[in-house]
Amino acid sequence: MNIKQLIGGSLVLGLIVSTVSLAGARNGPKPEVFPRDSVAYGRTYGEWSAAWWQWSLAIPVANHPLFDKGGCSVGQSEPVWFLGGKVCSTGDTTCDSSSATRTCTVPAGKALFFPIVNTEDSTLEDPGKTIVELRAFAESIIDGTADLTAEVDGVAIPNLKESFREQSTVFGFTLPQDNLLNAVGEGPFAAGTYFPAADDGVYLLLAPLPTGLHVLHFHGAFPAFKFALDITYNLIVQ
Repeated sequence: MNIKQLIGGSLVLGLIVSTVSLAGARNGPKPEVFPRDSVAYGRTYGEWSAAWWQWSLAIPVANHPLFDKGGCSVGQSEPVWFLGGKVCSTGDTTCDSSSATRTCTVPAGKALFFPIVNTEDSTLEDPGKTIVELRAFAESIIDGTADLTAEVDGVAIPNLKESFREQSTVFGFTLPQDNLLNAVGEGPFAAGTYFPAADDGVYLLLAPLPTGLHVLHFHGAFPAFKFALDITYNLIVQ
């Protein structure tokens, strides 16, 4: 496995849960983030993180938003939209996986789910591993992360690793032929559906933002890999 995996309207809730308000927003009502123990839009954080990987791994590289080859709407079908970090294909010397600035148009009423840092492992990549071993590998990577920050409209979300770290439920995923794992040098893996996989990461689930312009910024470092990411989304909610 390699550094590629260090990546990262109507309100329908499985349970009615409170959100954490963040004081001091510059742009209208205060942004809100669902607590880690929420069941929001019918899923826990662990279930949403599994869904995030299923979304990311299912998109062909030629149209993948995390490779900056497709727009933010690619593959989105939930009341929650997925965002993420930057991924580069092996051998692409013009690509910098450490930073990205994107402009995205998001429909009003969509919540946003994204990792500050995350990693996954699967028996496709590591044959013979048990689920316990898959989880242990992912946990060891995230244990070593540092300098995690996230801001919405200039308002910092505190205590990210302590308050928003979560392991996914065990999940399966479907790869297209032109898939992310092959692009980053993990394969070659044939198109198909694979099981099991598991992840560890620090994720945020933002409640729908008011219509208008918003800035989402997050940062994280992997000192053992001498790697850091710094991602900015300029969000147009309409």
